[in-house]
Amino acid sequence: MGDLPLDSAAFRAALRREKIAARLAQPETSRLRADALIRGRLAELLHPRPPGVFAFCWPIRAEVDCRPLAEKLIAAGWRAAMPTVVETAAPMRFRAWTPGCAMGADPFGIPVPADDAPLVPDVLLLPLVAFDRAGYRLGYGGGYFDRTLAACVPRPLTVGVGYALAGVSSIRPEAHDVPLDFIVTETMTHRVAPP
Repeated sequence: MGDLPLDSAAFRAALRREKIAARLAQPETSRLRADALIRGRLAELLHPRPPGVFAFCWPIRAEVDCRPLAEKLIAAGWRAAMPTVVETAAPMRFRAWTPGCAMGADPFGIPVPADDAPLVPDVLLLPLVAFDRAGYRLGYGGGYFDRTLAACVPRPLTVGVGYALAGVSSIRPEAHDVPLDFIVTETMTHRVAPP
């Protein structure tokens, strides 16, 4: 990592820029190979659980593509959903997703299911811009997942999904940050110890 600022907000903004740039700079063949390894680790993690509802995000900015995993889980009896920003500064809602379903876009232009049929996830796969071994994740800075997790009762199993290059010693968590249950990369499946 380069020289990052001491101020927490500036540190997180600089870390976000650095890690997104590193992810985008990966050669496509390396990224696709890592995606396959990550999906395999996720399948191993989820296979022992009884089928339920899992939520995942449409991949943007060279994130891990979980759609092939979603198709396999649906074939095994799971239902899939995607988190959807419906209004700014509010918890997201989860809309049912199936391969080939009609898609729209959220306020940020991210593809989401057009049908607003709501689902409540048992498992939530969250993209990682950066993460630490304590289970804290850094996203894009909008706070949507933090608000959503705070509103989820019961809370779903949370699994951070990203590339090993996103790992850092600490993201410098803030009061609203909640640790994930698992971190999955192409090199590890890490169960986060309860706080």
